[in-house]
Amino acid sequence: MVLQRTPGRAQNSAMISRDARVNILIGNGHFLSHFYTLSLPPLFLFLQNDFHITYAEIGLVPVVMALMAAIMQTPYGFLVDRFGARRFLVINTLIMSLAISAMGFAGSYWQLVVLAGISGAANAVYHPADYTILAASIRPEKMGQAFAIHTFTGNAGFALAPPVVAVLASFFGWREALMIVGLIGIPVAAAIVWQSSILQDVAGTQKKKSSSMTLSALVFDRTMILFFCFYLLGSAAGSGVQAWLITILHQVKGIELALASSALTAYMLGTVSGILFGGWVVDRSKRYVMIMVASLTGASSLLTFFVGIAPMTGVLAIVLMFLSGLGLGGSRTPRDIMLKDAVPPSEIGKVFGFVSSGLALGSALTPVPFGYLIDNGYGQWVLVIASIILVASIFCMGTARASGKSQAALDAEAAEAAGAAE
Repeated sequence: MVLQRTPGRAQNSAMISRDARVNILIGNGHFLSHFYTLSLPPLFLFLQNDFHITYAEIGLVPVVMALMAAIMQTPYGFLVDRFGARRFLVINTLIMSLAISAMGFAGSYWQLVVLAGISGAANAVYHPADYTILAASIRPEKMGQAFAIHTFTGNAGFALAPPVVAVLASFFGWREALMIVGLIGIPVAAAIVWQSSILQDVAGTQKKKSSSMTLSALVFDRTMILFFCFYLLGSAAGSGVQAWLITILHQVKGIELALASSALTAYMLGTVSGILFGGWVVDRSKRYVMIMVASLTGASSLLTFFVGIAPMTGVLAIVLMFLSGLGLGGSRTPRDIMLKDAVPPSEIGKVFGFVSSGLALGSALTPVPFGYLIDNGYGQWVLVIASIILVASIFCMGTARASGKSQAALDAEAAEAAGAAE
């Protein structure tokens, strides 16, 4: 059945550009995806008191959620490329949200763990589905801005989840808080269904001219492995800085706790600002994407290194960490554009699913080893090592870019030879 567009609806739609509506729809889902990821930590004390469990057991709940999200991203990428992104986006938004709401009815600790796994597995669809839809729906000259908005909405979800859930729990209780935030997914999924006609899908619009990339071809492809490492190392460095910057500045540098906390806030604000700035810039100078990624990541590495080795005042640390976050955030959108341009449109889902799993894995690599260094009196090396990791990520990016160009040249030669043979 085809719904007739009423004059009022047509007028309202005309007031908002098609690209903007796509960004709003995809951004809402991505916001919710990240919001749910951090919806449980503010409730840890409530969970411990109600279920009489240890902090280690509590920590397992978000770990299971994150682990399932990382494991399922690549399989969902293949499903998205094969059957289309929109249906999985709607179904998984509902499953993810209802699993969060169902946690409010949990009668035992293990029910929480299972529901966290279900929500995390459903959450895994967003990167492969979102990037597939954006690549097919957004005009090329606005692609950088669309990718930047997508990343920004995810960071906004991370930032807002702890205070919103904490406030709801303080007024209504932890169970009611989870029920409420979980139900938000229903109107988000309904909006995607209502406006699905503007969400283009590569699987439905582009006929594949060659056989699809297999799992083994993806996992063992040199270019994809290098991109995976690039994402993983960047995430490892960033998560290590976020986890321990306050401790380093306060205990090692002797900076007041309030100023040390402000330096982390400045780093996060710089990262978010850089994401939006990077999207704006990449739309105007796509010829220099690799130079942008390398120079901005290098600048962030150098600033982080300087904060780690030099005597530091609180104000100076705040300024330098803001600039470091600005450089790191500014490199993120060009990085994603570079990956998109390295693969055929029909393979974007599986490629982003595989490579984005490196983000989840990387974020889990550094907090514990960096904490060990601090425990044993080597805290001054934490920011230095983080900066070295960032430099290593640049080499992975450069090698991946060169490998991708070489492979593209080989594919072009093969296609030319096949055409001559016909």
